[in-house]
Amino acid sequence: MSGRYAAVTRRLVDSVLTTPGHTLGEQRRAVLARAAGAVLPPGPREDALGRYVDMVARHAYKLTDDDLAALQRGGNSEDAIFEITVSAALGAALGRLERGLAALRGEEPD
Repeated sequence: MSGRYAAVTRRLVDSVLTTPGHTLGEQRRAVLARAAGAVLPPGPREDALGRYVDMVARHAYKLTDDDLAALQRGGNSEDAIFEITVSAALGAALGRLERGLAALRGEEPD
C-alpha cells in the first residue's frame, strides 16, 4: 500500500479504535482483528455478539432486524452495536485488502 493510502488507513483505524465510545477500545480492537481474520481465543462474550461480528465480517447481507433486537435484549445499546458493527466492517475490509495485495505480490495465502 502506498504511503498516502497507508496514512489514511492508519488515521481511519485510529479513529475507530481510540476515540471515546460506548465500548472499550480493547473490545473494538479485538472485533477488528477477529473480522480481519485473526485467530483469537474465545472471549467471555463468545455468544450472540461473537456470532454477530462473524456475520458482519462474512455475511452482512444476511443480518436482520431480529439479529439486532437479540443483541439489544442481551444488554447492548444501539451505540455499542454501532461501534461493534463499524469495527467488524473495517476489520473485514482491511483483511480483504491485505489478502488482495498479497495476491498481487504473488504471495501464497496462509
